[in-house]
Amino acid sequence: MTAHPLDPLTAEEIAAAAAAIKSHGGLDDSAWIETISLNEPSKAALAAGTAERQAYICSYEPSSNCTFNGIVRLADGSLEDWGHVPGVQARIVPDEFAAVDELIRAHPEFQAACRARGIEDMSNMLVESWGAGHFGIEDEEGRRLAYCHCWVGNEAGDNPYARPIANLHPVVDLATYELIRIEDFGAVPLPPDPGPMNRTEHLRDDVKPLDIIQPEGPSFEVDGFKVRWQNWHVRIGYDLREALVLHEIGYEHGGEIRPIIHRASMAEMVVPYGDPRGGNFRRNAFDTGEYGLGQAVDSLALGCDCLGHIHYFDVSSHDWQGAPRLIKNAVCMHEEDYGILWKFQNGRAGTSRVVRSRRLVISSLCTIGNYIYGFYWYFYQDGTIGVEVKATGIPFPSAIAPGESSPYGAVVGPGIESHVHQHVFSFRFDMAVDGPNNAVREVNFEPAPVSEHNPHAAAINIVETKLKTETSAQRTLDMSRARYWKIVNPEKHNAYGKNTAYKLSPGNNSLPILPADSPTGKRGAFMYKHFWATQFAATEKYPAGMYPNQDPGSDGLAEWTKADRSLEGEDVVVWYTLNFHHLPRPEDYPVQPVVYADFHWMPDGFFDENPAMDVPPGKR
Repeated sequence: MTAHPLDPLTAEEIAAAAAAIKSHGGLDDSAWIETISLNEPSKAALAAGTAERQAYICSYEPSSNCTFNGIVRLADGSLEDWGHVPGVQARIVPDEFAAVDELIRAHPEFQAACRARGIEDMSNMLVESWGAGHFGIEDEEGRRLAYCHCWVGNEAGDNPYARPIANLHPVVDLATYELIRIEDFGAVPLPPDPGPMNRTEHLRDDVKPLDIIQPEGPSFEVDGFKVRWQNWHVRIGYDLREALVLHEIGYEHGGEIRPIIHRASMAEMVVPYGDPRGGNFRRNAFDTGEYGLGQAVDSLALGCDCLGHIHYFDVSSHDWQGAPRLIKNAVCMHEEDYGILWKFQNGRAGTSRVVRSRRLVISSLCTIGNYIYGFYWYFYQDGTIGVEVKATGIPFPSAIAPGESSPYGAVVGPGIESHVHQHVFSFRFDMAVDGPNNAVREVNFEPAPVSEHNPHAAAINIVETKLKTETSAQRTLDMSRARYWKIVNPEKHNAYGKNTAYKLSPGNNSLPILPADSPTGKRGAFMYKHFWATQFAATEKYPAGMYPNQDPGSDGLAEWTKADRSLEGEDVVVWYTLNFHHLPRPEDYPVQPVVYADFHWMPDGFFDENPAMDVPPGKR
């Protein structure tokens, strides 16, 4: 079967792209491959049916400390736009994590520092490489660095983060695999072994079976990576950096598929921590741009990660030599009952109608070290699209001396503190509401002044503002005005003369606590606005820029929008920032129960009436 131009790369295509770079890239034997991922075709090529299969590829050459990128045409293996990208660092890949862990545990200087803390056995230790960030430290400029954090695992072997080694931070040059230095800010007693995480004793015995069955099968139809369900059409995609991507989201209405979003993804995330002591200030992980969510996608298991009649999508990742790695069950899709969709009871006539809601769930989970993030996309029968992040795993554990309190976090276990932090997600939506030409509106609500027309102060004014350019479309939430944003098609109208539109309905959110002029604030400037809109540019895919690893903040949304391009009747991209503030609790340890954060896209005059009026009623 011939792959669609938007389908994820196959294992064969990944191998072919790797072979092309090794044969024609001009790199030496030290080079390895950071990314082989689909180079998505232009919208014009898709529309014309002329799109060809291409791979984007990024390589790093340690001998020269240089990063290279370009395109492989998969039809003939030729290279396009291949070359050195000056002044940038490729992502830290899983193979580097493993190599540094092995290197440091065997290093005499590190072993001596551990023995000084009473730690003799290096075999049950984890040395984890984190991006070094950019803090203006002179001897770090121009080097490819990892700043490491260390733990001793529990004896049960199911928790590598069980016993934090506080204040011990190896700093490694990833180009030369040289231990540059060990930053040691003083020993803290190693916490006691907490015992097994995967407990088998004293489990609840009153959890009865809960079976979800669909005897006639699911309501969705799948053709490769194309999905059709309840008037919805969507194409599943995958990117080595963003992980789950959705393409060509549209709703079938009146005999045609009306487009809504051309491409949707979680394009970047940053987790800044709030402890300034020792080496803790370096903890500000840009999990998408520094490491890559796509390489951290979990293989999901029926009955555990997903429940019901499940359809799974497999995808292929690769190692740093470009060898394909199959990720079985990388994306899960199923239907869920979601309570009441709509109901009306006519007491006078003695009639009642209840329609139950059902939603399609498309999800993927990524394990990034101590945290696991679930990204869930919901499609509802009334035209609503829901986006939800579920976070679980282990809140970053540090050691604390017995009897001490934590000024920048909370004590969550014996000898364990976990510091206050934030999880900031930037979602990117390449909009296509009823077609390619869109515009941006902001809606606020204000009390009208008392007047002869409003003597009882009952009136609420609806204030709709055109956000005509990129600088005007940098906005934050305002609960006092119930603010939201909508994307309209200025060329299309509904039955009431209004532009067809979809509105972005925010959910729980906050703002960053760290200052915008801080080192992490400069690198993650997108965090300071909940809403951004830009005119589409093919090179503008990631809000912290293409190469945020050790970058001071030279690229990304804050830079692009200085051009102040028009947003009226243009190809509009919306960026929504979801900020989850987290002060860990004892109840978050040893494993954090899932916490939720979400928002929705809702039709706003896109239809002339409730599009779910044709859903059959529930059975009594």
